[in-house]
Amino acid sequence: MKHHVTVGVDGSPESRAAARWGAREAALREVPLRLVHAVDWLISPAVPVPGRDVADRWADEALTEALEDVRRRHPGLEVSTRCLSGRPVAALAAEAVDAGLLVLGSRGVGGLVGFLVGSVSLSTLVATETPVVLVRVSDAPEEAEPVRDGEIVLGVDIHEAADKVLTFAFEEADRRRCALRVIHGWTMPSIYQYAPFFDPENEREVGRSVSVMLDDMLMPWRHKFPSLSVTHEAFMGAAGDQLVRAAASADLVVVGRRLRRSPLGAHLGSVAHAVLHHAAAPVAVVAHD
Repeated sequence: MKHHVTVGVDGSPESRAAARWGAREAALREVPLRLVHAVDWLISPAVPVPGRDVADRWADEALTEALEDVRRRHPGLEVSTRCLSGRPVAALAAEAVDAGLLVLGSRGVGGLVGFLVGSVSLSTLVATETPVVLVRVSDAPEEAEPVRDGEIVLGVDIHEAADKVLTFAFEEADRRRCALRVIHGWTMPSIYQYAPFFDPENEREVGRSVSVMLDDMLMPWRHKFPSLSVTHEAFMGAAGDQLVRAAASADLVVVGRRLRRSPLGAHLGSVAHAVLHHAAAPVAVVAHD
C-alpha cells in the first residue's frame, strides 16, 4: 500500500516551499513524510573526486535543513530522508512508485506570468503515475506558515473516465474540510460551424445538456462525501483560462493527465499545461487512463 508523501529537495527556496507543503499534507493524511535528494554523477574520469565530496556535503545540508524545518513546524510528524544516486528524473520517478504523493517545487515569477516549470519537475511529472503536486514559492515571508481559507478547484472533462482525478480532489477537500469547485469548459460541436444560420437556442441547449452530464458525473462522489460543499459550473470556453482565474483564491488546483503509452513518450494536455504555467496556487496533476 502507498502510505507516505515524498518531497524532492535541493536546498532551493522552491524545494523548501515544497517540503513545507508536503509536511502539511502528510500531517493531514496522518502518514510519514520522506525527503529525498538526487545526486547525479556521470561515470567519467572527467569528474574530479573532490567534487563528489562537495556535492555529497551539499546534498546532506539540503536534506538536514529541510528536515529541521519541517520537524520544527510539525514536531509530531514522522520524517525520514534519503539521498538517491542517478539522474534526478529517473531517481524521483522510481522513488514515487511506492509513495501516495510526490511533491516538487516550481519557481514562480509573478501572478501574471505564473510558473517556470523546470525540466526536472516537468519530466518527472510525466514519468510517474503517482499524483504529483507542484508548489511555487509563496509571496509571504518564509517563516510564515501559509493558512488559507480557499477552496479546492477541480478541472474535469465529462468525456473522459477520470475516477482517479475525482477521487483525489474529493478526498483532498474532505481532509481540509473546505469547499470543492468543479469546472468544465466546453465548445459547440463542429457541425454547427457549417450551419446556414446560428440559433442562440442551440448554444443554450448544448450548455444545459453539458451541465446535466457534469452533474451526473459528480453524483457518486456527492453521495460518498455528503457533508462536502460541492459546486460545479460548465461554461463555453477554454477550461485552462477559467482554472487559472479560479486558482487565485484556491488552496489547490487539481487537473488530470491522460496516460499515453506511445513511442513518442508521455505529455501533458493543453489544460494541464496552461494551469501548470500560470496558476498561482499549488497544482496537483493526477494521471488517469
